[in-house]
Order: sequence, then C-alpha cells, then structure tokens
Amino acid sequence: MKSLIFATNNKHKLEEVSHILHDKYKLISLSELGYTDDIPETEPTLEGNASLKAWHIYNKYNSDCFADDTGLEVDALNGAPGVYSARYAGETHDFDLNTSKLLENLKGETNRQARFRTVVSLIINGKEYRFEGILEGRIINEKRGIHGFGYDPVFIPDGYAQTIAELPPDLKNKISHRALAMQKMADFLKV
Repeated sequence: MKSLIFATNNKHKLEEVSHILHDKYKLISLSELGYTDDIPETEPTLEGNASLKAWHIYNKYNSDCFADDTGLEVDALNGAPGVYSARYAGETHDFDLNTSKLLENLKGETNRQARFRTVVSLIINGKEYRFEGILEGRIINEKRGIHGFGYDPVFIPDGYAQTIAELPPDLKNKISHRALAMQKMADFLKV
C-alpha cells in the first residue's frame, strides 16, 4: 500500500478522505509526522492556499503529499467568507462563532445562494496537480443537524431538504465539495 501525506491535522477531513481513497493509500496526517505548527495560509485564493500548504509539506519531508483549502462563498456577501471561512470570526477557527457571524451578516437577506468550494493541490514527484469540487446550495436561518462540522448545519445542498449536518455521513461523503474534489484526485491516482 502506498503512503501519501495529507497536509492536515483536521480529524474530520482525514475521515472523509480515508473513505474516498479506500485502502489503496495509507494517509499520513501531519500529527503522525510530529508536525504541529500551523502552515500559514497567506494567499488570497483557495488555489493559492492549497498550493502553499502542499509545497510547504513536500519541501519539508520530500514526500508526495496533498493539501486542500475550502471556502463557503455566499452570493449576497460577494463571495465571503471565501478564503477566510475558517477564520471568519477571528483567528481561533471557532466553527460556532463563524456560523453565528455568517447568520448575523445575512439577516434580512433574501438571496441565500451559496456554494462550498474545495481546491486540492497534489504533489507527486515534484509536480503539482489541482482538483476542484463545488457543492451549490443555500444558507438557512438556523442551525440544524448533528453531523459534519463548520457551516454544515446551515447549508442545504441543491436538491435536498436537509442541511449537510442532517444528512447521513455516508451520503455527505458522496456529494460534498471535498468528496467531489478528492474523487477527482482518486480518479487521477487510479484508486
């Protein structure tokens, strides 16, 4: 079985991606490598941050790896929070505060269209490949559901009546923005 470093310490992401890559790749998290520092996300785009994180880890460990960056883009907020989704309410990366700020900023807004967008940067033998997944939907006024994380409790995907946090995890892992991007990567890797 081949090993591949996933430049994250986020347990939720690791679980999601492990299901997609099946048993063809052993995912190695940053914590398994003993890497606990935050990788600076200083780029103004999701593509830039995914690339920055992947190259940082590739150069440090000289090993094939991938990184992702995800953002929630809300039409009424001109694409915000976007690249700042994880730190929308501050550098603490507090999911509840981020979601509360989003709902506050959308008070009275009728256009609730939004999308989750994930960009994956994969580096194999020193060459970078990118994959993107987009999940269209809308933001509701209150949190619903217990599954998922981040903005999942307020996001209803197009074609569904439940929030992502109300959907069974297996279904979420098939339709989510991250799943779509990671499936493209898996297809490229011929998993």
